[in-house]
Formats: sequence, C-alpha cells, structure tokens
Amino acid sequence: MNMSGSDELNIWQKKKLLDYLLEFVTPHKQQLFFDSIKYRTRHLGIMLEDIYQSHNASAVLRTCDCFGIQDVHIVENRNKYEVNRDVALGSNKWLNLFKYNDKDHNTAEAINTLKKKGYRMVATTLHRKAVPLNELSIDNKFVLLFGTELTGLSEEATELADEFCKIPMVGFTESLNISVTVAIMVHYLSEKIRVAEIDWELSETEKTDILLDWARRVVKKPDVLERNFIKQHL
Repeated sequence: MNMSGSDELNIWQKKKLLDYLLEFVTPHKQQLFFDSIKYRTRHLGIMLEDIYQSHNASAVLRTCDCFGIQDVHIVENRNKYEVNRDVALGSNKWLNLFKYNDKDHNTAEAINTLKKKGYRMVATTLHRKAVPLNELSIDNKFVLLFGTELTGLSEEATELADEFCKIPMVGFTESLNISVTVAIMVHYLSEKIRVAEIDWELSETEKTDILLDWARRVVKKPDVLERNFIKQHL
C-alpha cells in the first residue's frame, strides 16, 4: 500500500509514523497487533492457482491468518479470486495478497518470480515423487502450491515445481477439500517451523511495514493522518 510517499521513509521514520498512527488505535487492538506480529512468518508462503469457489478462497485466508502465514500469492488464469466476507471474517485485512493476473496464463510468471526471491516451490499433489508432509524439508523458505478445486494444479505448475508433497491418507477417498488441505498442511508446517532452529521470523523492517499497514486499515482517514505527520515531523 503506497500512501503519501511514506514508503520512501527509512526504518526510523516509519517507526515514528507507526507510533503516531497507533495513537488512533485502541489499546486492545494495539496489543493484538504486537501479539500477532511476533508469530508472523514469510519462511512459508501459499500460492493458489485458479481457485474459483469463494468459500474455499476465503477459508484459506482465514487459515493463513490464524497460523501466522503473511503472504498469499493468487494466480488468476481463467477464474477470478473472490473473497466471501462471511467466511474470511476480515482475515484478508491482515495478510499481504499478491495477485498475478496480467496475462491469460500467469502461472509461470508467478512461480518464476518467487523462485528469483529464493523460494522453493512445493506442489501439493499425489505426484509419484511427492513426499509425505512430515518428510518435507523446512530448512529453506518455501511456497506451497495449491490448484483448482476440480482438477488440482495445472501441468505447467507441476512442471515448474521444485518438489512435491502430499498428506498421507488411508481411506478410500484420495483427496480433501482444498481449504481442509491448506489448513492441515499450514498448521503442521507452521508449528514445525517455529520450534526449529531456523530463521523463520520477520525482520524488524518487515514487522514495521506490516504493522503500518495494519494501523492504516483500522484508523479513519489514514492518508490524511500520514500527510499531516510527514509535513509536521519529517
């Protein structure tokens, strides 16, 4: 979110701006902000390819917020990603959503963009090379790829993936609803990440940027407040 040129401020200036905006946030909400930011991570991200059922799309956002996953990458090829407010319960306000929809086919661009940022791309699929969830390495940052409700991930996404992962099942049915799949995998992996001896936490700069976004989303007329602060103090 780019407001009043504040994205050009240095970290010290952003922290001063954050302190100012928090003056307009209730103490209870402030405490929620600081309690939540401690557990946020970008070590694990989620990518959704062509999800079209709004209740599934929204349930995934709710899961990510509940378990501290900050970034959700949304690929829109044939289907537009719609959020059902009754299901999401405002969870989209607390996440960073990145949409890839400039072309007719956006999967490759999305995956390659994240690979350039150092992410391993892990396709969730019953591919013959898929490892069970508990065997997936968490040492380096990664993104889980989930496909459309009917057909799963596209062939392109599968070909571009670095690794494959599955939830072991012992019943007659071989698949779960996508929102359930995301919930199981994100809960397990987020817990595993936080107890591991790896650098999963956000940097101070990332925390400040996210807290600023959260503050902007709850105060009234944040653009006016920012302009006034920058004019008077910076």
